[in-house]
Amino acid sequence: MVTRSEAFNIRSPKWAYLREGSIRKGMNEAKESPVIQVTQLCKRYRIGEETIAALDGVDLAIEHNELVGIMGPSGSGKSTLMNVLGCLVTPDAGSYRLNAREVSTFDDDELADMRCQAIGYIFQSFNLQSRRTALDNVMMPLRFGTVPKSEWRERAVSLLQRVGLDRRIDHRPTQLSGGQQQRVAIARALVNNPSVLLADEPTGNLDSRTTDDIMALLKQLHAEGQTIIVVTHDNEIARHTHRVVSLHDGRISGVRENTQEHLS
Repeated sequence: MVTRSEAFNIRSPKWAYLREGSIRKGMNEAKESPVIQVTQLCKRYRIGEETIAALDGVDLAIEHNELVGIMGPSGSGKSTLMNVLGCLVTPDAGSYRLNAREVSTFDDDELADMRCQAIGYIFQSFNLQSRRTALDNVMMPLRFGTVPKSEWRERAVSLLQRVGLDRRIDHRPTQLSGGQQQRVAIARALVNNPSVLLADEPTGNLDSRTTDDIMALLKQLHAEGQTIIVVTHDNEIARHTHRVVSLHDGRISGVRENTQEHLS
């Protein structure tokens, strides 16, 4: 039997069965609010006798249908911020509201619900199940939702068509190129119709031509209404976003708006 951690291929707390009704209710109530609102967010880690402030009073709002880049050097706090926004860890202090719901005080089961229903993950290393076909990989998150099983295949096939892989649905990851694997991962991230896509270095393992293709796909999804956050260290990737938030030593050190010329 496939476990939840296997399905998403990430280390995480105990997964819970979904309570989709309450999640969707929160989404409906959030239409006029930022999809993400964090205030004075703090996260600290103890390393030996030293306490490291991975996040130190971060304030950030992300509106519906934004395409936002998060940048920073190693140790800046961008991975910790991504983990908090992705409901993988809880902050030590501050507020985190996702779809107008206060997430910072959620227990493990509530975080699992939010991860499954409100957030789609795209990883640098794709995180596909090697023994499963592209179709099976895309359908996997549906095992933990409330979508009737009779609709799984149709939904997954539709998403694979959307990312240009309708002729590869029966291929396993080893039979796909890196770019094709990332397209499968994007389809999987979309399968539960999330409020936000979190893309963590989504082109880090790809060549420059494939990188352009994947960024074009993400921009297409954004044009269709999807909210997307891209964590990257690459200025060439960040220039595709509408707004770039820079982190340094756990704090926001700058925010810049990209011009239309950069976005083209």
